[in-house]
Amino acid sequence: MRRLTFSILLASLGSGLCILGADPIAASGGADVLCYAIQDVTVFNVEAGEARPGQTIVVTGDRIARVGDVGEVAVPSGARIIDGRGLFIMPGLCDAHVHFVDPQVFGRAMVANGVLFARDTGLPTADALAIRAGLRDGDLVGPELVVTGAILDGEPPIIPAISIGVGSPEAARSAVRQQAAAGVDMIKVYSRLDRGALFAILDEADALGLKVVGHVPESVSIREAAAAGLASSEHFFGFERLIGELLGLPVRREYVGMGADAGYLLRLCDVDAQTMARALGQLRESGLTVCPTVNVFKVGVHTSQFQSGEFPLAEYISPTVLETWRSLWSQQDDLPDALWQAWARFVVELHAAGIPLMVGTDLCTPGSLPGFSVHDEMELWQEAGIPAADVLRSATLVPARFMGLDGRLGTIAEGKTASMVLLRANPLEAVRNAREIEAVFLRGTYYDRTALDRLLAEARDPAKR
Repeated sequence: MRRLTFSILLASLGSGLCILGADPIAASGGADVLCYAIQDVTVFNVEAGEARPGQTIVVTGDRIARVGDVGEVAVPSGARIIDGRGLFIMPGLCDAHVHFVDPQVFGRAMVANGVLFARDTGLPTADALAIRAGLRDGDLVGPELVVTGAILDGEPPIIPAISIGVGSPEAARSAVRQQAAAGVDMIKVYSRLDRGALFAILDEADALGLKVVGHVPESVSIREAAAAGLASSEHFFGFERLIGELLGLPVRREYVGMGADAGYLLRLCDVDAQTMARALGQLRESGLTVCPTVNVFKVGVHTSQFQSGEFPLAEYISPTVLETWRSLWSQQDDLPDALWQAWARFVVELHAAGIPLMVGTDLCTPGSLPGFSVHDEMELWQEAGIPAADVLRSATLVPARFMGLDGRLGTIAEGKTASMVLLRANPLEAVRNAREIEAVFLRGTYYDRTALDRLLAEARDPAKR
């Protein structure tokens, strides 16, 4: 299999372009109402994986004030009533792997698709922190954001514009302290790190109370990285080499290009089931969470089409991002169908082994579309064999817990943040029904269908933003 090239983001454009057109904008939604009552709605209970009909939800300010059976929840005087009959409500969705380079477009399209919190996994640190603050303070329309800031990679780093290169354990510890002092939420590591630097990062981050997430560096196995404290692995990197190890095949321990051993994924069926179960059990016990981004590899089958600009929903990709796709992925061939299909089968095995999974899209890579690709990812998981309730949990509660936000996000419960999605169809019957969005609450701001359509129109047309 040809070596895959996964250089990402706006490496040639410089740090300042990460906030494309970032003039402050006011959130556009429903009227300025402080209290809402959604009556006779069916609530999706994420933890139980069941739908509970005949519920009333009272939203006051940015919080869920009451949830209970119709007739048992008093509706405050002056509340705006929303008729929930025939509708379903679920927690806001999460995209657990984005590069938020185009807030004006990405934020609007994500909210319109019910994606209300996200994790940015690699931008220049100052830009990531500025975007996080803009979204938090309402200067930007979009999901709440958890950020890693710049990536910690080997020397020289693979993507210099968004990375800090570290060539020794001492430099690695210093970089972690630098990132922590800046105020990032997590530390991201990358493929070129050597063993000593990775283990120093993991140790220093642990001492500072920060999770380490990212690629499994080529210098270590995924079992070593997880045992040492890697909290989440992204994409399939590390798992392809695990298959090789379990089959007794030659496995590299030096960086020669991301995805160079992707062909081992096609040998999954050759691994003894008990041997694989033991290996996955070790990963589960280590506490590792996985963000698979299966759709990245499926749309990669059509990389050249996405670079051409002729594809569905192309209006949600700005000319600057499109040009990035053309320049940074110019050497990448269209990927084979067999790659994403093998990875999707492996993701089902990870789920069966009890390893927590998070829905993510690697937004800003060719073919990943803001908000829309979250639904594509969820549908791929269900088609591969993961039950709808578990897929939805991986797009809501699992990432909320992983990011330490489950005290107020990830479920619909009294006292939690009012970030919810009102649907016209039951997502437990099929996760594609999560696309049937009637309205959205984003931290208490209500966007009805008209307001959501306006967000999509603004995302498509810079003159309207």
